[in-house]
Amino acid sequence: MTTTDTTSDSTSRYATRRERAGWYFYDWANSAFQTTVIAVFLGPFLTAVTEQAAGCALGADECDADVHPFGLTIAAGSYYPYVVSLSVLLTVFVLPVMGAVADRSAHKKRLLAGAAFMGAAATCGFMFVTGDRYLLGGLLFLIANISFGASIVVYHSYLPQLSGPDQRDDISSRGWALGYLGGFILLALNLVAVQIFGIKDDDQRTLDIARWSIVSAGVWWAVFTLVPLKFMREYPAVNASAGANVITDGFRQLGRTVKGMRAYPLTLFFLLAFLIYNDGIQTVINLASQFGSEELGLATNTLIITILVVQLTAFFGALGLGRLAGRIGARKTVLLSLVLWTAVVIAAYWLPGEAPLPFIALGAAIGIVLGGSQALSRSLFSQLIPKGKEGEYYGFYEISDKGTSWLGPLAFGLVYQITDSYRVGIVALVAFFVVGFILLALVPLRRAILAAGNRPPHIL
Repeated sequence: MTTTDTTSDSTSRYATRRERAGWYFYDWANSAFQTTVIAVFLGPFLTAVTEQAAGCALGADECDADVHPFGLTIAAGSYYPYVVSLSVLLTVFVLPVMGAVADRSAHKKRLLAGAAFMGAAATCGFMFVTGDRYLLGGLLFLIANISFGASIVVYHSYLPQLSGPDQRDDISSRGWALGYLGGFILLALNLVAVQIFGIKDDDQRTLDIARWSIVSAGVWWAVFTLVPLKFMREYPAVNASAGANVITDGFRQLGRTVKGMRAYPLTLFFLLAFLIYNDGIQTVINLASQFGSEELGLATNTLIITILVVQLTAFFGALGLGRLAGRIGARKTVLLSLVLWTAVVIAAYWLPGEAPLPFIALGAAIGIVLGGSQALSRSLFSQLIPKGKEGEYYGFYEISDKGTSWLGPLAFGLVYQITDSYRVGIVALVAFFVVGFILLALVPLRRAILAAGNRPPHIL
């Protein structure tokens, strides 16, 4: 069996336009989970269910009661953050293993389908999270979030097989842009439903709408996953051994890869730079709503509108910075985006209180740099992966993306505790962008790509 020739510039030796379109659509499919479920509805919904289980009245201003899962005593308001932390911990172990299995399998589409449909099914399962079923909600979220991460590892591992090195920035940017557009559309539809059917003095009705909004994301995820499964083809596994069990062989290969990563120190150096500046990005995203409500005194409707604006401008930002990368190179474009991130964070310090328009405008600026910085980081990393180990390395990349983003929130929290100012706390995140910029600028990218056994793109 022959393998795909990765030494040619011609995309005809890689994926067809139809296959690449199918790959783009998995971003469209899974982004609904990130936006509708994680960013907006799940936290308040699962917390409300947990408070009911603790005996608090629905819609109560405060709930000091506890729940007792498996004999543990947990404050009702802490249950959701603890479940999120547990999912991140489990993800750290699952993602590299999933990547190793994907690299050894000639049926990556089946792995993508299994992870995606399992996550979508768990998300749809929230239709049964009623009354005080907080344990069911926590379990379904664990399954959905881990499945989401596993599917993303398999999805990312296709990127080096879709095109030669000169086209990957454009392909990655298009996929990310389509994902933001899909997330925007479903979230907008759900928020319209909240405005039409939600009744402020009827908290049970509002809770029901939140539950069905979560379910809609599962349906969206499952239905649109059918597109990549229809259009994409399987690629022969480079490292598969004849007659070997894919799973056990994948575990053994993972151990060899962890040891062998020391042979690619420049790839690890890039991962370190990504971990630091991405930690700053994730912290800004996660704390923006808290900053807007607590420091600026903005209403919930303003925060919701800002989320939609970020999603929409991120679509244009991913496409725009993708085109810019075609002119000046991906690394220079990411470095430029980090300069813009620094400017955004500094501008946040000067935002006036109780003024929605400046905050929404800043959200638009975040969206523009958000889509491009993430999409181009993904394509840059694809150049640094030894052939046949895409899944494993993207497993570690996803850990850097989702499993280790705790330094930024810790720094923000410590600065706030010392200064009692959200403004100073948000500006403290400048350090992550500055350090990330310096580290990324120091990576000898061409040498790193050659060391991984790949051909550098013409514009780097």
